[in-house]
Amino acid sequence: MKLDRLWAPWRMEYVRAPKAGAGCIFCDKQAAGDDAENLVVHRGDKAFVIMNLYPYNNGHLLVAPYEHLSELDDLAPDVRLELLDLSARAMKVLRREMQAGGFNFGANLGAAAGAGIKEHIHLHVVPRWVGDTNFMPVLGATKVQVQSLRDTRDLLAKSFSEK
Repeated sequence: MKLDRLWAPWRMEYVRAPKAGAGCIFCDKQAAGDDAENLVVHRGDKAFVIMNLYPYNNGHLLVAPYEHLSELDDLAPDVRLELLDLSARAMKVLRREMQAGGFNFGANLGAAAGAGIKEHIHLHVVPRWVGDTNFMPVLGATKVQVQSLRDTRDLLAKSFSEK
């Protein structure tokens, strides 16, 4: 079996950025009110979908509960179910609107697992396409984003509202 790698050297900007004293991005963005400005794509009853500000790929979404908890087992069963349902819905929307051919899906739980924001559990839905990794990130340390975060957010938000 061939091992594929998802290279993301542009994320070092986020990794190296100071985090001390900063609030929780998920709590701050969900409470801010202006969903378009804050890149919130969809709000459910117990969780919401937001664009990743430092995406691995175009359309990289994060699904997070409103509740500020760090452990999966601390979430109520109905919240866990909504996280999974919103993730599945995100994949459906990304297939329809961006013709995603597959997904990297999951969570990094805790600092040892690579969680950049370990205090607020969230799931990653990263759309993938055959051939989406090319020479640019490997040789040029540059990721080509073919659509702005705001344009992608607007496209996906509209599609989420259509169910």
